[in-house]
Amino acid sequence: MNSSSNVVPPLTAHGSQNAGAPRRYRLVLWSALAVLLMMMTCAVYAFAYPERMPKAVGEMLENEFGVNPHPVHLMRPQNAPLSLLAQIGKQIFYDPSLSASGTQSCASCHSPQHAYGPPNALAVQLGGEHLTLEGYRPPPSLTYLYRQANFSIGPDPVDMDTTPVSLTDTAQQAQGVARAQKNAGVAPAAPAMVPQGGLFWDGRADTLQAQAMGPLFNPVEMANTSEAEVAQKLLRGGYAEKLKKLFGPAMLHSPVMLVDEAMSAVSRYQIEDASFHEFNSKYDEWLEGKARLSPAELRGLRLFNNQDKANCAGCHLSQPGRDGLPPLFTDTQYEALGVPRNPALAQNKDAKFFDMGVCGPYRHDLATQTQYCGMFLTPTLRNVSTRQTFFHNGVYRDLKQVMDFYNLRETSPEKIYPRDAAGKVEKYNDIPPKYAANIDVADAPFDRKFGDRPAMSEQDIDDIIAFLKTLTDGYKN
Repeated sequence: MNSSSNVVPPLTAHGSQNAGAPRRYRLVLWSALAVLLMMMTCAVYAFAYPERMPKAVGEMLENEFGVNPHPVHLMRPQNAPLSLLAQIGKQIFYDPSLSASGTQSCASCHSPQHAYGPPNALAVQLGGEHLTLEGYRPPPSLTYLYRQANFSIGPDPVDMDTTPVSLTDTAQQAQGVARAQKNAGVAPAAPAMVPQGGLFWDGRADTLQAQAMGPLFNPVEMANTSEAEVAQKLLRGGYAEKLKKLFGPAMLHSPVMLVDEAMSAVSRYQIEDASFHEFNSKYDEWLEGKARLSPAELRGLRLFNNQDKANCAGCHLSQPGRDGLPPLFTDTQYEALGVPRNPALAQNKDAKFFDMGVCGPYRHDLATQTQYCGMFLTPTLRNVSTRQTFFHNGVYRDLKQVMDFYNLRETSPEKIYPRDAAGKVEKYNDIPPKYAANIDVADAPFDRKFGDRPAMSEQDIDDIIAFLKTLTDGYKN
């Protein structure tokens, strides 16, 4: 008889036949608890000292918690009381009596409640003696201009003592030079000899003082006709006596000098007042490790920086400089994007009129440099979600329309441009055909061809817009 089936397993030292199994269970349980405790400890430690986290842990924290695994310290402008000159400039900035209409100030078109941009959704603002004339272009925001360099073409000279080369000569040298491709993180002053710096959409002013002077004498803005006319208004406003304390009495006998010093006061106000460069958006807080991005915002940031997808950072630089200066979200260069014509503008009622940016019609020194026709300054994207009109002709009214333009311009142009009487799509219809070669077709997302799949999905676009909203100043954690 086989009795092996009746053999009883030997007892353990504790008299239990299955003592090994509970021990294994306890080991697994304790191991799981240890791993969980370690993860919690890493998370707490990372929030306190995120710069010390290993790469893998940093990626986990970014993906799971939306924190910046590599925080930085941003070097913001010093916030100090306004100088006397800046205080005078502030008064002038808000004074409507300096306009021909008596009702329009600098702040009318550069509203402090709208990031010093337009306060409404008009494509262009109304001005002139009776506020009935359309402006030429939408007023850009006045924020974040304190670091804007003078207008130039190509890289800065190595030897600053060298006699400057004229813009015309530099532009001539640039002809035939291949345009550098825009990839995320590429710094300004590329070897492509493209224009950069300057103020206004076409860079025709080099200083904030010159920029402030422009609207005073523009017939469709504040519409003054001479320095003498503005000087009389400054005298009536009491500004001359205030400026005399700083610059002496000679200015009282020179309208040109008086107006010049008054506009220097406006420029000092823009430079000194912190509201023009706050750097306190959610993105700034995230850069310093003080805020967390939502999953959509984080996806949008990655798409923004992805040089094969949205490639926004190719022109709108998103990373802090090595010196800790916060990113301005512009490379301050000029691009010909080929945005569609805005038929609502009064100047566009003339089918032969074209606003060609750097080569005219509102600046004249580069009119013969046709390789720049259609190029306009790349604006900062800080506070972009507060704007209600976009591009140099105000053709678009929301960020979704803007993103659709970038995404579909080449792959589905029929969704961007109108058709002529014969049904043909009028692609690049706001630039003369002979200058169409200036338009960027090399950089993503413009590097797609007709019929290709667009670079971005609808979800991608929603995520990028979510990220753009993190660039609005005044974030409260």
